[in-house]
Amino acid sequence: MQRKLLVTTVTCSLSIGMPACALAQQTQAAQATPSAQDRNDVQALNRELQTLKASYAQQVRQLRELDMQVQALQARIAGKTAAIPIPAVASASGSTTPNPSPPQNTIKPQANATAAENGQAGSHAAEQQARQSPSTRSLQDALQQNTSVFTRKLTIENGLTYAWYDRKQLTLNGFLALDAIFLGNIALQDVKSDLLTYDLTTRYGVSQRMTLSLDVPYLARRTAYFQGGAGGSAAATQEEATDGKGIGDVSFSANYELFTETAHRPGTVLTFGVVAPTGRAPYGIDWSTPGGPGSDNATHGKFAVPVRQPTGNGLWQATFGVSVVKTMDPAIVFANLAYTHAFPRSFADIDTDPQTTTPGSVKLGDAYTYGAGVAFAFNERTSLSLSFSDKLSAKASLRAPKGRWAKVTGSDANAAAFNMGVTYALSRHTTLVTMLGIGLTPDAPNFTLTFKIPYTL
Repeated sequence: MQRKLLVTTVTCSLSIGMPACALAQQTQAAQATPSAQDRNDVQALNRELQTLKASYAQQVRQLRELDMQVQALQARIAGKTAAIPIPAVASASGSTTPNPSPPQNTIKPQANATAAENGQAGSHAAEQQARQSPSTRSLQDALQQNTSVFTRKLTIENGLTYAWYDRKQLTLNGFLALDAIFLGNIALQDVKSDLLTYDLTTRYGVSQRMTLSLDVPYLARRTAYFQGGAGGSAAATQEEATDGKGIGDVSFSANYELFTETAHRPGTVLTFGVVAPTGRAPYGIDWSTPGGPGSDNATHGKFAVPVRQPTGNGLWQATFGVSVVKTMDPAIVFANLAYTHAFPRSFADIDTDPQTTTPGSVKLGDAYTYGAGVAFAFNERTSLSLSFSDKLSAKASLRAPKGRWAKVTGSDANAAAFNMGVTYALSRHTTLVTMLGIGLTPDAPNFTLTFKIPYTL
């Protein structure tokens, strides 16, 4: 009886377990083979994920552009920058619309938004261009003094420059005896000059790529002449001084931005200028012996000096130059090269003798100017610039009527100088510019000190 019960129990267990095992195997097989509905769901989720990623990238771009707008408006309100255009905010549809009411709080995205940054090529390019352009007020002021700035519509600049010259020359009039002993007169000539120049400069932006400039200078010059050893006496020293003042040579120039600065290319500006001979020409000025027998100085009247000082060069000149600028945050590097040609001009008198009149023509030698420098921005208001400049001038030539050109000995020059300037923004429209130039060659001024106050509209 017990054996029958045991057999019956085992039979029932097997009959119940086998369908359950078959059902489990069918369920596993169904799970191993995904249905079409599951595949559709996965694709729908992927599309939604990509849409969210694109939307997030768009929001990050908008946040960055809003951040740039807020910074630009805050700087403009504080009077630290010039009126620069506010970047437009990209809408979700891809069009750009100005944002008239930027948010009060500046929001910056987190640095770990890797997925969003992959789709922000346009935003990165805009930020790179913003970093490359000297957008700060201080760098723009420094750049204006060395090349040109095209974001300013009108600038009126008042400048005052003081220059000091000191030239010494030893003159020997005699011969060598036995190749060792000099017999004759030894004279030391010294010329000291003070030059004060007031410049009224106007710059007008015709377009985003071209500006026009007009410079009207007024000069006041005083030159003192010293001569020692006159009359055979080494102890005899004479001094005479003359002065002159008046309008200088007016210059007009046009600056054109040939290439805009990019990540791999510097900004390039072409310059064409014309100098008009509106000042007093140095040719034909009479030299006379001032003083006389009744002068206080016993040695007075021993040498001649010009009766007045010139205020211009007397010739028309044309200048063509090119300058390049590259931004290297937080500084800008600039360099320039220019060529100046002077056109010959005839004068009724080119002689210094008041008793004679000698007509003739004058032609100045061509000049080449080059320089380079760097400007640093300390903050939004202050910048420092360091530069080197050099001007190489060929010899001048004179020609008598129907004669040939003859070069003037010693008329060539090499004037090199080291310049240091500081700019400080006094207000939203006004800047104070100070510059110090130190002469490096005898043909350059010993030093120059310049103060400028440009007013920008």
